[in-house]
Amino acid sequence: MLWLQGILSSPWIVLIWVLLAALLVQMIYYWFIFSRLAFYNASKRPVSDQKLPVSVVICAKNEYHNLVRFLPLILEQEYPEYEVVVVNDASDDDTFYLLRELTDKYSRLNVVNIHQNLNFFVGKKFPLSIGIRSARYDTVLLTDADCFPAGPHWIEGMQSVFTAKTSIVLGYGAYISQPGLLNKLIRFDTLHVAMQYMSLALAGLPYMGVGRNLAYHRELFFNSGGFMKHYKITSGDDDLFINEVANRKNTRIQTAPEAVTFSKPKQTFGAWFRQKKRHLTTGGFYRPSHKFVLGLFSLSQFVFFGSLIALAILKVDWILLLGIYILRLITQTVIIKKSMIRLGEKNFLLLFPFFEVFLMMINLLLGFTGLFSRKTQW
Repeated sequence: MLWLQGILSSPWIVLIWVLLAALLVQMIYYWFIFSRLAFYNASKRPVSDQKLPVSVVICAKNEYHNLVRFLPLILEQEYPEYEVVVVNDASDDDTFYLLRELTDKYSRLNVVNIHQNLNFFVGKKFPLSIGIRSARYDTVLLTDADCFPAGPHWIEGMQSVFTAKTSIVLGYGAYISQPGLLNKLIRFDTLHVAMQYMSLALAGLPYMGVGRNLAYHRELFFNSGGFMKHYKITSGDDDLFINEVANRKNTRIQTAPEAVTFSKPKQTFGAWFRQKKRHLTTGGFYRPSHKFVLGLFSLSQFVFFGSLIALAILKVDWILLLGIYILRLITQTVIIKKSMIRLGEKNFLLLFPFFEVFLMMINLLLGFTGLFSRKTQW
């Protein structure tokens, strides 16, 4: 009792309450939002028995070395009726000749060649729009040239989630597990982003998807005007479009292991930093409600660690501070571990407390550098 009275009479009581408020917000996010993915039971969700035809759309710019390895894995999926549309966006490597060779071998391969100076949009929105327009079927499944499916049932897994009311399916785009700390950081960051967009989709607030593994109806794309509302923005061919058209009724997620895609992660910190910078440029164009939900979570993180460090420096009761930190850490460990199992990730659980703080600093730095950045091409 004396211990509690000592805390309540502390001159830093306001800062203590700020810390507790930030903790409460974090607990709400983890237990009421992120837990939706962690404890997601796909078996209770309806699936489609119909194997409707699918158009896989891939944009490629100087991707010969990736296409020669990964495109056959997509062309040889075990699915009754599908096509693969590859948009060759003015590549100056051997992509054209490779695709011509593969076209002779695979009848389901549909190649669209775009010549120089025809990209009227910024980034890859124009070639992607051309690819979707060239698609034969209404269900369009997107991935990147440097991605490969987890197995021969990727298309089947993504298509099976579509129902009569579903127009969008958000998949998981993982990165290949490799030795090294950077690889673990990249995979944790990817998991953390998926925890947010998949959990919020399950909560009825879908706000983004990833172009490495994303499906939607071609009709939805054209009825909503495609990328016209944000064609001047370099990024956003995946998240800004989904942010615009997705809602609680037309969007579902797919977490099945066979429906995952894998990509080669960046090999240097600088390359990853530039990639992350490009991805974060679109957040300011989200709907106000989405920016509020995402911003509140980030703010509560900064407030939590800021007030915790400040109180530690001020030598406030260390038992209280340690107890608060451990309570949050236990919550995170449970939710993150379950999410890792759900999405097939491993080997970085013990490092996430350090990665979390590091990514907070990186996101803060990117927020400032974004104010002075130039547009980049894809």
